[in-house]
Amino acid sequence: MIESFDLLSRFIMSSSCHSDENFLTDIVISFIVAGRDTTSAALTWFFWLVSNNPRAYNEILKEINETHSNSSAYKQVKDMVYTHAALCEAMRLYPPVPLDSKVAAMDDVLPEGTVVKKGDMVGYHPYAMGRLESLWGRDWEEYKPERWLERDHETNKWRFVSNKVDPYTYPVFQAGPRICLGKEMAFLQMKMVVAGVMRRFRVVPAIAEGVEPVFVTYLTSKMKGGFPVRIEEMNCGTG
Repeated sequence: MIESFDLLSRFIMSSSCHSDENFLTDIVISFIVAGRDTTSAALTWFFWLVSNNPRAYNEILKEINETHSNSSAYKQVKDMVYTHAALCEAMRLYPPVPLDSKVAAMDDVLPEGTVVKKGDMVGYHPYAMGRLESLWGRDWEEYKPERWLERDHETNKWRFVSNKVDPYTYPVFQAGPRICLGKEMAFLQMKMVVAGVMRRFRVVPAIAEGVEPVFVTYLTSKMKGGFPVRIEEMNCGTG
């Protein structure tokens, strides 16, 4: 018997209740539809930011090169903590879903006194929240993966610290009991793409120097006109 470790097989094997056909169909469709454009949008802005930040680029490349290629794909990306932070930071500045909303399940009063009635739609703005000085400090404009990390004093390696940022301060994947079902899958996919691309190629923006791409807000965010790049093959052993 051949063991399968694809996403669908994991759901089926994880619990007997997950073998229900309708449940599995809904989950898989949600993952594919909701995760396609959002993941590509996140990676587009990630490669733009990293290409303009040599420090972050070198840290990511170092981490990729230190990852054991003979390990399982999951183990490889699990160890890529700096890359994980770099992706989080890219989505802070350029969230794939820049506007979102919730419907109140019951009457409530927000902390500053706003009364919310059951059934009201409450909108929030991940793009604006990711740029608030009151939440991120005076260096909010800086692309800084280190704001998500700490150094391990014993190993001197980076360690991702999830509690450094309140989940409601960073609602890119939403938060609480209705958090995005595909969050972990999205990070797995993105880190695999980053490792696969950066291990072999350098992504160089093919736009005029000093020109900033335009962030366009749709249901899923876009880079206006796309992201023209030049792909340079890495020389063996270089970084």
